[in-house]
Amino acid sequence: MTTRRFRHAILAGAAGALGIIGAAAAQDTATVLPAQAFDLSHWKITLPIDENGDRKPDEKSVSEIANYQHSDFFYLNEDGHLVFASPNKATTTANTSNTRSELRQMIRGSNTRIGTHDPGNNFAVEARRSSDMFGAIGGRLEATLRVDHVAVNAGDPTARAAYSVVVGQIHAVKFDDTRSGFGYGNEPIKIYYKKFPGHEYGTVFWNYERNLAKDNPDRNDLSVPVFGGNWDTTEDPGEAGIRLGEEFSYTINVHRNTMYLTFHNERLGTVVQSRSLVRGADAMDNPYAYGGDSLYFKAGVYNQCSTQTGGGNWYAGCAGTGDWEIDKANGDYAQATFSRIVLSDSVAPE
Repeated sequence: MTTRRFRHAILAGAAGALGIIGAAAAQDTATVLPAQAFDLSHWKITLPIDENGDRKPDEKSVSEIANYQHSDFFYLNEDGHLVFASPNKATTTANTSNTRSELRQMIRGSNTRIGTHDPGNNFAVEARRSSDMFGAIGGRLEATLRVDHVAVNAGDPTARAAYSVVVGQIHAVKFDDTRSGFGYGNEPIKIYYKKFPGHEYGTVFWNYERNLAKDNPDRNDLSVPVFGGNWDTTEDPGEAGIRLGEEFSYTINVHRNTMYLTFHNERLGTVVQSRSLVRGADAMDNPYAYGGDSLYFKAGVYNQCSTQTGGGNWYAGCAGTGDWEIDKANGDYAQATFSRIVLSDSVAPE
């Protein structure tokens, strides 16, 4: 089967992502928009604000993001790098209590005749039925970033999501009809950074969610360590971990039916991992994993410090007032700065 190409141009060579970032840094960044420094032509963004009063987080479409920045939550810093920030307490999307300042891949670009959830705006694995109808078979997301801050005031420090942020994902489209065993809207990968207050170092890890119905008790995340441990690590990982402000990179390369992962840090070196997206991760997983789903990339900041209480992995009861100036001063937010975000076609692993 021939892989369909993404319908977009990738920045390359001297005009590539890093080259344009360097040019932006040489200018007054107050007048340079994020889309002038990064190729955002196939992304939309969800923000932790509700300026139109519809009780939903605001979004900026592919067309709108080209001329958009937000001075608190989505902007270029003095180096021309892209800052995403999100407070603990703000308007959230449906089915989550967590806030975000996060990009969502839009393979369709500005062609709104293709619906957001239509196959033409999402990718699939090669083995998926009618995979040739999708905007792409597989794909690759590369990012280089540093996490600047994670929320520091958790009511329940034992909740696994406390003190953490997700900085990259693959998400599945959620459908009403899940009789096929797919369409639950789960995530085959969420890349986390987590650091406890008082620790010098944090951990970088990724979670795979078993692709099951929401009410299935086995629908849990399997956590895979990269640098310093995973979401069960409670001790300071020391030099095996990553400090706040320390740069690392990740590549998620979905080629044919497998997700190939590469993580790199200048001090700790390179970690290479992989997981099939058409075979269950264990005996409790969907036996075909995400082989029948519609998928898309996300990048930015998905703050995991929910203000909701109730125990379990997710409800850490984190502090937050909803006033950004107060919450920022109190450390009740997450922030990451990206120097590189690039979408491209998948490549065969070496």
